[in-house]
Amino acid sequence: MIHLELKHPDFGFTASDQQGNSMEMDIPVSQGGHDKGLRPMQTLLAALGGCSGVDVVNILLKQHQGIDTFHISVDGEREGNVEPSLWKSIQIHYELLGSIEPSKALRAVELSMQKYCSVAETLRRAGAEIVWTIRVNGKLVH
Repeated sequence: MIHLELKHPDFGFTASDQQGNSMEMDIPVSQGGHDKGLRPMQTLLAALGGCSGVDVVNILLKQHQGIDTFHISVDGEREGNVEPSLWKSIQIHYELLGSIEPSKALRAVELSMQKYCSVAETLRRAGAEIVWTIRVNGKLVH
């Protein structure tokens, strides 16, 4: 269960789970908020990155790949001039450093994005096109 509580006088919420983990959410000043947290639609991009990232780490560790650092960047474009404005296209960039075979990194991302990541599937079913790039030790793999 996720619980949300209004923390700022206008639109700022703190979302928390049963273990006490929390995240701040708000909207931009231009929309009446205070810009004191992630926007709700940004949390979907964060959820996609987190879901896929956990999958990729799990798959690579099972393949005995040594991950030193792992960064994921997620960006997207929303539908224009409609309400609600859904994600139309999403780009994910994976950057891995370590003792990692590029082909295994590619396969791990493919498995995550096409089979395991529930957030990716949810966004696809809502009409989003998701594309990705992968760099392993500075070299573009996909």
